[in-house]
Amino acid sequence: MEGESGVTNELGTRMRQLRKRACLTQEQLAELAEVSVSTIGRLENGRLPEHRLRTLQKVAEVLNVKPEEWQRLTATLAPLDGTQSALADPAEVLIPADPRGELPPAAQAEEPAPTGLPGEPPPAVQPRTQPAPPAASLPVPERAVLSPAGPLVDAAASLAREVGRRWQREEKHRRVHDPFPLPVRYQSAPAVLMDRPENIQRLQPGVPARELDLNGDLRTVADTYRSVESQRLVILGRAGSGKSILAIRFVLDLLAAPSSSLRVPVILSIGSWDPLTITPRDLLVDHLLQDHPHLARTTPEGATLAAELVDSDLILPVLDGFDELAEALRGPALEALNATSHPVVLTSRRDEYARAVRDVHTPLVLAACIELADLTVEDLAAYLPRTDRLGETLGSGGATGVWGAVLNELRVRDTPASSQLGQVLGTPLMVTLARTMYSEGPGNDPLELLDIVRFPTGRHLEEHLLANFVPTVYRHRTPERADPAPGQRNRDPDQAERWLGYLAHSLATGAHERRDLAWWRLGASVRLPMRVLHTALLGGLCMFAANWLVVLFAVSIGHLPSVQGPTMLEVAMFGLCSALVFGLAHCALAAVGRTVTVPTQVRLRLAAMTPRVEHRPVREILTRFGVGLLAGFVLGVTHAWTNAMFRALAGTIPRADLINAALQDTLALGLIFGLTAGLSFGLVAAFEAPVDIAAAATPMRLLSVNRSTATRQFLVLAAAVTAGLAVCGHVVVSLLHQVLPWTLLWTLEEALLLGAVGGLGGSAAYVLALTAWGQWLTVARFWLPLTRRLPWDTAAFLDDAYRRGVLRQAGAVYQFRHIRLQQHLARVYSSSRRAR
Repeated sequence: MEGESGVTNELGTRMRQLRKRACLTQEQLAELAEVSVSTIGRLENGRLPEHRLRTLQKVAEVLNVKPEEWQRLTATLAPLDGTQSALADPAEVLIPADPRGELPPAAQAEEPAPTGLPGEPPPAVQPRTQPAPPAASLPVPERAVLSPAGPLVDAAASLAREVGRRWQREEKHRRVHDPFPLPVRYQSAPAVLMDRPENIQRLQPGVPARELDLNGDLRTVADTYRSVESQRLVILGRAGSGKSILAIRFVLDLLAAPSSSLRVPVILSIGSWDPLTITPRDLLVDHLLQDHPHLARTTPEGATLAAELVDSDLILPVLDGFDELAEALRGPALEALNATSHPVVLTSRRDEYARAVRDVHTPLVLAACIELADLTVEDLAAYLPRTDRLGETLGSGGATGVWGAVLNELRVRDTPASSQLGQVLGTPLMVTLARTMYSEGPGNDPLELLDIVRFPTGRHLEEHLLANFVPTVYRHRTPERADPAPGQRNRDPDQAERWLGYLAHSLATGAHERRDLAWWRLGASVRLPMRVLHTALLGGLCMFAANWLVVLFAVSIGHLPSVQGPTMLEVAMFGLCSALVFGLAHCALAAVGRTVTVPTQVRLRLAAMTPRVEHRPVREILTRFGVGLLAGFVLGVTHAWTNAMFRALAGTIPRADLINAALQDTLALGLIFGLTAGLSFGLVAAFEAPVDIAAAATPMRLLSVNRSTATRQFLVLAAAVTAGLAVCGHVVVSLLHQVLPWTLLWTLEEALLLGAVGGLGGSAAYVLALTAWGQWLTVARFWLPLTRRLPWDTAAFLDDAYRRGVLRQAGAVYQFRHIRLQQHLARVYSSSRRAR
């Protein structure tokens, strides 16, 4: 151990000297070498227990290390006793390469070191008398030199086992091997969607590039990846073409290969990634910590094992679902990935990726690109008959079972019906649905798929097959204890289809059919009369509860002697009047088209004073002020006449003076309440700024942000209304005293108590009934489940549907996986509702 410490300290000393000679800080060197600052620090202080030649080589390239200096650096890793390095396993000792990509002289006299990619078999050993040819390509990542034992080695091995078990379970769940995997094939994508061949092959200037062989199938995807020198690959395909299946098979093959790379492939969905706030490195670390909690253990340096694995380049990220990012985030995401040259695999639909490439004027740098091809008739002929287990005895077509006649038509392709069906069955998704409906469904004959009258277009065929999609994905599955999706649960397929049908039906209402399933629009799916009643009930309940709280507080401090019958009746009447006022306010907002609220954010500065921030237009602020003024005036008038009625019943004021007092209170309270409500709601509108929905990362993250916004709105409104009633009351009463011979009293104590009622009740009613989060909470989480149109755990249901593939994420909104699936579910829901 003492000798090992000396080696690492000597290396650290030399590295510090070279960095100071280059006049670079550790941060600058880390940025140029594309490694973490902590890696540079551990390299210089000798606390990095697992040196990697690739890391050392990248740092040496930045520092312009000369050949003789490189030999001195690598000498610190030389055998301590002349036999083997103290830092390397005997089976994994590598001859260090010159930072310029050439082998050192000592190596040229012996057998050349393996220079292939991680996971590739070593190249054929040349005779000892033949010198090794100079390397033509830029340095490629070498195998890591790891100690035979250590926390990172154990963590990587444990992670590899977990990843392998997880995706083996997923393959079984998807029945990929029943009876055998569909032959998902791929070919080279158009040149405009990938980098130049010489960049992908990491060639030196002037070296001609060889032709890339990017053709293969599900069985050879790992080999294709190993043939890409840059170790960066993009997988494109249309919806249902098998991108996820290919990614799973790639990971399992990479883990199973004896000569596999030391990097552990990890699949993570990036539909929830916000590249404007989270770097690719942090995204990968967060994913590892979330799915593999044991990696949260810290190392002696203070970093987590997850961070150390990522910083040591021991993780190969397989980023699935680039097309599920919000459209405004795809360009920044591609730029973030282009800022590094680390190995990565990316999957996406072709059109979404092509648009991102056009937006940033570059594809994923250093990356090869493959595109999945459609299934052929021969593929269908080999697969579909074997899914019909009783084909030999019950099928009319002999060994081909129920599919015999259909396959004969597809082979000929001499009719529009056969050509149409062949195109529809070109994706594994549609083949799986057809298999479930006809091979496993008794009494169903696939010959109906050739009925051109019933299915005049391919769209009609897809809708017919999609009808079986929801029952298929919601098939009962016994969860394992180590199931990677803790929020996933078994749901009744009929109930799930009804709930999804309601969501699809809500998108079909209105003049135009929408695709974006936004959580803040679920409240608008309820009819206007019910929404008015909903707002009125919430307003009345909130004002009633706030009034009771203030009355009890006044009794506790001795302002009121006790709670008596007239007081209780007055509180109830005030609640009813408040319900009427909030119902009228909702009608007024509906008249100006402001009933559908959108997520907002509250800024501490006026939005109009904040540069580059889209702020509320003056018209919106005036609209809020007008509605608040009207609602407050009506509430003040009803409160004045309610007080007059109770005074008459109690006999506390002479009848001759009752009308005069009621008129005074009507004018004064109407103006006070109206001005306070109008100014408060206008002030909130002035501080609000719309959220950029297109740039939001996920629906649930936006919901969480809007919940915080609603809390701030409640606090601002409560304080503004409470203080506003006191201030506005003083101003209004003083002005009325100047122009009218009335005697009005407006004490500060009474103003604060009345303001507390309006502040607490009015703010709570506003937040719950007239904000995006409030409508989600009261409508989507309570009213719609109460009427059995949605489940009680709506958020979990939406996330579960996304995980099952029924929904897809597009930034802050969900979308149905296919527009035909959405239309089918909406049509089925409408039919069942009419039948009921």
